[in-house]
Amino acid sequence: MCGRYASARSVQDLAVAFGIREDHVESTLAADWNVAPTKPISAVLDRGAGPVLTSVRWGLVPSWADDPSIGARLINARLETAWEKPAFRDALSQRRCLIPADGWYEWAARPDGSRQPYFLTRDDGELLAFAGLWDVWRDAEGRLLPTATVLTGEAPSDLRDVHDRAPVVMPRETWAQWLDRRSGEDDVRAVLRPTSAGVVQPRPVGPAVGDVRANGPQLVEPVAVTEQPPLF
Repeated sequence: MCGRYASARSVQDLAVAFGIREDHVESTLAADWNVAPTKPISAVLDRGAGPVLTSVRWGLVPSWADDPSIGARLINARLETAWEKPAFRDALSQRRCLIPADGWYEWAARPDGSRQPYFLTRDDGELLAFAGLWDVWRDAEGRLLPTATVLTGEAPSDLRDVHDRAPVVMPRETWAQWLDRRSGEDDVRAVLRPTSAGVVQPRPVGPAVGDVRANGPQLVEPVAVTEQPPLF
């Protein structure tokens, strides 16, 4: 799964990276080195007039949901089953998005039962774009709540020592086809693939990231990890 990530680029940098016109930039979010579920996040999506950079809440709330609490349980969608799930299938057909990230965090089990956090990111510092789905929920007073989820797949072979799942990182050449509302199911399936090996590298980081209140670039600074002997 993907339950925590970093998105530290400025709105201006994101607009340039995704080729978004100035009048299509709606997000004003600041850098966040510890993005957690139900927080507002940046997303690139197309409502029919070209891609926009906007903000949504992390945790998909389908338009038909009785209340928004379901979103806390829908922060991820498995690419293997998303086409069949009522919460995701319509969004997968018509409401796909890209979620900008600098990397994501995972916790690997250690022999003593503790967990070591890792930050998974590109060595060259390039931006990542997670495959996402979005929807808009309306409350009884008519107020709109836009939300999104991150698609996940099997982790590539070089990351499985850290976790067996990973967010789907979309190669740059697939962005336009993924966002295009005219793309049919075959077109979408053609680009929706698990993250490939070699895209990101894990590096151990300190335990501070486990506190959702912690923030700042120090969270992704690498730390030395002492190998632990087997318990038995």
